[in-house]
Amino acid sequence: MPPAPRPASPAAAPVDFVVLGVAVLAVSTSGPLIRYAAAPALAIGMWRTILAVPVVGLLALRRPRPDRRERRLIAASGLLLALHFALWVPSLSYTSVASSVALVATQPIWAALIARARGEVVAREVWIGIGIALVGVVILTGVDFGLSTRALFGDLLALAGGCSAAAYVTVGAEVRRTVDTVVYTAGCYAIGGAALFVLCVVTGRELTGYDTGTWLAIIGLVVGAQLLGHTLLNQVLRTISATSVSVAILFEVIGAAIIAAIAFDETPPLAAAPAALLILAGTVVVIRSGRRRPITDPIEGAPLA
Repeated sequence: MPPAPRPASPAAAPVDFVVLGVAVLAVSTSGPLIRYAAAPALAIGMWRTILAVPVVGLLALRRPRPDRRERRLIAASGLLLALHFALWVPSLSYTSVASSVALVATQPIWAALIARARGEVVAREVWIGIGIALVGVVILTGVDFGLSTRALFGDLLALAGGCSAAAYVTVGAEVRRTVDTVVYTAGCYAIGGAALFVLCVVTGRELTGYDTGTWLAIIGLVVGAQLLGHTLLNQVLRTISATSVSVAILFEVIGAAIIAAIAFDETPPLAAAPAALLILAGTVVVIRSGRRRPITDPIEGAPLA
């Protein structure tokens, strides 16, 4: 018996793009807070994910339960989120921050390639928009890829981190077609947090004994980057394509630079303004192309069963 047709994705409303902007701003606090916290980066990733589960879990109690296929996709999304943290965060220990940020920012390329692999027709304008936005990232970071074996390993970790982030967003977009935001988010965070906990234990990361400032930074990550940032990103995935969301997330690089300038008295790079304009231009091109050609929307593709 053929599967029942899936409901069509609703068109994005102006408020969805406002929500996306708030989400990107919230996620931008992640880097500065991680830098401030005196704890292993993987442990921070675990705590920010685990501590968000009770909040969204309580909200999900009275919502409809996902079916078997949806539960599999939620589990896959949670594992991909954990994989992203496990790949990208350690890359910062092997290569430069600039190289790591630039390579993890390839997420939109991977999202578009995944969409293409699923049978989507990715419009030429989408590729152009992605290219424009990535030029902005490279200008901002002043990336200079290292040639040492250690730096190359870190670069590969960051590149894989961008790929896993794109897969996480794409699977999330598929789940959000039929599953409530808080139900999806609760399951995703629970699976991702559990996977990160196991990884922390296996690798011997210290999970407790932090100072007060570090715990406050972790709480800030839970409230801002996780509950407000990632959860709102999951919310808009029902109406905005995974590729468009991935491009918009590049603004995290700009937001983090501004926050670091305020919090750590760092001088913003002179390239920040032109880089922000390029990222904005690329995002607009991708979103406008998606509106003109609905078939390019990755969440309209074949099921990710």
